[in-house]
Amino acid sequence: MLLNTIKPAEGATHYARRVGRGIGSGLGKTCGRGHKGQKSRNGGYHKVGFEGGQMPLQRRLPKRGFKSVTAQFNDEITLSQLNNLPVEEIDLLALKQAQVISQNAKVVKVIATGKIERAVQLGAGIKATASAKAAIEAAGGKLSD
Repeated sequence: MLLNTIKPAEGATHYARRVGRGIGSGLGKTCGRGHKGQKSRNGGYHKVGFEGGQMPLQRRLPKRGFKSVTAQFNDEITLSQLNNLPVEEIDLLALKQAQVISQNAKVVKVIATGKIERAVQLGAGIKATASAKAAIEAAGGKLSD
């Protein structure tokens, strides 16, 4: 094998379209651009979504909704889920190992859904609603401040 004999695999390449090379090429004269108009000219095109001066679709439609950037780092847990955990001291790592919250979670909030019948101690990074805090303290548990 010599350097001057190396070729790409069969079918790997195809002929480039030779535009503006005469009548016989099929792409002579107007070169496939049709006659006149903005798109036939050199450099004549417009930005994406441009509708010739008409108000474009993305501006005609109403704005709607909001997606928080930090929402992926927030999670919530219920009192009944806390009650089912086998450990007494609960922190973010324990919740992630129990697969109760997502691995991305940095802030967790306990909401008052269900009941808790045992004392648990919540670590840093875990917050609670007012009613959830009252239920945890009534069961003998406590929250870190």
